[in-house]
Amino acid sequence: MRQLFSTIVLLMILVVLAGCSAPSLLITPVSNTNTLREHVVQPGQGWSQPKIVIVEVEGLLANAQKGGLLQPTENPVSLLAQELDHAANDQRVKAIVLRINSPGGTVTASDTMYQLVMDFREKTGKPVIAATQEVAASGGYYVALAADRIIAHPTSVIGSIGVIFNTFDIEGTMGKLGIRAEAIKSGPLKDMGSPFHRLTNEERQVMQSMVDEYYRRFVAVVASRRKITDEQRLESITDGRVFSGEQALALGLVDATGQLSDAIAAARQMAKIPNAQVILYKRPYGYAGSIYASTQTPQPQAGVLKLELPMSRPMLPSGFYYLWNAW
Repeated sequence: MRQLFSTIVLLMILVVLAGCSAPSLLITPVSNTNTLREHVVQPGQGWSQPKIVIVEVEGLLANAQKGGLLQPTENPVSLLAQELDHAANDQRVKAIVLRINSPGGTVTASDTMYQLVMDFREKTGKPVIAATQEVAASGGYYVALAADRIIAHPTSVIGSIGVIFNTFDIEGTMGKLGIRAEAIKSGPLKDMGSPFHRLTNEERQVMQSMVDEYYRRFVAVVASRRKITDEQRLESITDGRVFSGEQALALGLVDATGQLSDAIAAARQMAKIPNAQVILYKRPYGYAGSIYASTQTPQPQAGVLKLELPMSRPMLPSGFYYLWNAW
């Protein structure tokens, strides 16, 4: 520490001697810890109060860190895994409220988070209530399906049950610029989905078969968790459209409409803990809290050409998504 201080002082002296004014630099020490800290957001009553934990499922769901330079990064899959593990090992935690505000994300991240919640319920027996906020669409709704009960805000956007794989074709544009892409590949389908050439019929069939497989998985989860046996009804609600919270209730996609406070009240009732306090888990910057924590956000790459397209969101990495595409 003394050596670091001496080095900083020496640099400051050199800057002054060089005739330059020293820049202002504010350094705020931040604890780099994996520890989840409890924040009480609603007090309980009595001594040794049981706890209800609000677990946030927000934003794009991907097994990758979100954040940038000098910003906190969180991997939503890893964070959920750590929070559920923490709650499972705390005997005073009697119920979970999933506060969901997400348009979905990648197929694998959505399915993993769904399974994490299912495993938590099976191992602990603690009730889980999903409370949807502005959006619980596609992968966000997929995660909600793992809960014992889904309470949707009346104006929530619910549904978008389906799978999407987005690609685009810039072959014609590149031709106008005198640019031609050429891939040296090990097999004819190695670069399928590439934006540098138009999809062939064979490539489209392969990609469609994967979309269909993931779609069947999603529909099976909806049918099982929402106890829907009518095939015609199931088909009508899984065609990709979205519904309001009230419409979702009428269709059997949720159990009730209400506010976040209603979800907390339901958790108190199901766990038989009327005097429980409500807490959130928070963590300082920087963590490696579970086996999912180290994945970095992949960035789309192009070897010879970078396109800046006018889009309302950053370009997503290639992949299959349970995602409401209007997001």
